[in-house]
Amino acid sequence: MTALAYTVAAATGSGGIVGLVLGLFGGGGSILAVPLLVYVVGIASPHVAIGTSAVAVAASALGNLVPHARGGRVKWRCAGVFAFAGVLGSLLGATAAKAMDGERLLALFGLVMIGVGLAMSRRRGAVGDSAVRLTWESAGRLLPMLIGIGFAVGLFSGFFGIGGGFLIVPGLVLATGIPLAYAIGTSLVGVVSFGAATAASYALSGLVDWTLAFFFVAGGLAGGWAGAALGARLAARKQALGLAFAGLVVVVGIFIVAKGFGAFFA
Repeated sequence: MTALAYTVAAATGSGGIVGLVLGLFGGGGSILAVPLLVYVVGIASPHVAIGTSAVAVAASALGNLVPHARGGRVKWRCAGVFAFAGVLGSLLGATAAKAMDGERLLALFGLVMIGVGLAMSRRRGAVGDSAVRLTWESAGRLLPMLIGIGFAVGLFSGFFGIGGGFLIVPGLVLATGIPLAYAIGTSLVGVVSFGAATAASYALSGLVDWTLAFFFVAGGLAGGWAGAALGARLAARKQALGLAFAGLVVVVGIFIVAKGFGAFFA
């Protein structure tokens, strides 16, 4: 196999893994995109890996948003405010990340993966008020939380080039009190917006490999369909599978931190 053929196959396969996880669990897969692009696909620059990952994250989230929107599980006004504030945070976070040493940024990303894996292992409840709407009457209560939490999550998402769904979902629940199913659907608007803003920032700096992004997204779409079909068959085992995936994220995070430990003291 030639180097080009391997790179294409690795990018497509890596995208398939991320898409499979997204389709199976409804989120979390994007946290694997950067380490897959660096250690499997072979992108030498962590910054290019993050920029390319952001393109893939935005595209995958857009594909996953459609069924949630059709099912009426998106609170569009809340999503709009949250996304607008988050995009501002994403642009600021991406600017800060590009100014940081790539190896140190990757090591920090490993720490984030450990935290995300531990957070994902916690079981989330499904209670909430599905009738919540952003209106003139509720604006005084909802707007400050939506803007504040949206900006903070966007800042984090832009800095690490990830979708941030694992933070957006609980953030929306905290800000609005909507049920988990609505928070997941609504969060995808933020993931698309944050990912697109981060991707645009990196693209303007020439830090996106568009060819690899294309194959990564193509693999992600195929993996997403497979994950959705598999999820329907394994519905009874999703909690156990989710815990296993959370453990995998922690292990990968530990590997990245151990590999780049010296970057913290460089």
